[in-house]
Amino acid sequence: MLKIVLFIAFIGHVLCGICDCLLSYKPSGRLDLKGALKSSDRMREVFNDYPIKWALVSIMLGVCAITMFGFGYLELSKCMAEYSGVASWVMYISAIVFLIPIVCHHIICGLVEWFYVRLGKTDEARETALEFQKKTIATMIVGYLGLAVFLITLFIMVLTGKTPLPQWACVFNTLPLMLVLTPTKLPAKGNIAGAIMYLGLIVLL
Repeated sequence: MLKIVLFIAFIGHVLCGICDCLLSYKPSGRLDLKGALKSSDRMREVFNDYPIKWALVSIMLGVCAITMFGFGYLELSKCMAEYSGVASWVMYISAIVFLIPIVCHHIICGLVEWFYVRLGKTDEARETALEFQKKTIATMIVGYLGLAVFLITLFIMVLTGKTPLPQWACVFNTLPLMLVLTPTKLPAKGNIAGAIMYLGLIVLL
């Protein structure tokens, strides 16, 4: 049963990675989102041939994907109760603190791009979209803080030998995997790291 849930979480991260790409790419290549912030003309150029339906697909598929990998985080929290009640509760609470805001954040990211394109990519549309994103950025901050607490707790439990996993298995954790992936130009690095984490746990557990 555990492996099934972890596999669902693995698929969820893969799907969420695809959703990230739908918000970061257009048919002609990667969206220069940093460059888009420089001026209205630059932003219009960046989103010139962006298919608006991609944002909607990303929102809908992303909610399903986050729900899928959410089962994995909650299941790991439940399993940890056998080795440490405190760690289990910390992981459970931090997983919820991560999952609920991150669903909101994903929806917001999709809406910002959808509304900007749908409203004609005007200066007013740009200002409104960016203001909305800035005023809701707390969903991202709170969500990733929750994820950090979850991952640090899992890392410590494995590294200190409190679980049946070998201590070196602590590398199958999004945090160290992100350190390896950050210098690369790969898209959706967080979801790639999450997928590798769950794939590694499936093999080892």
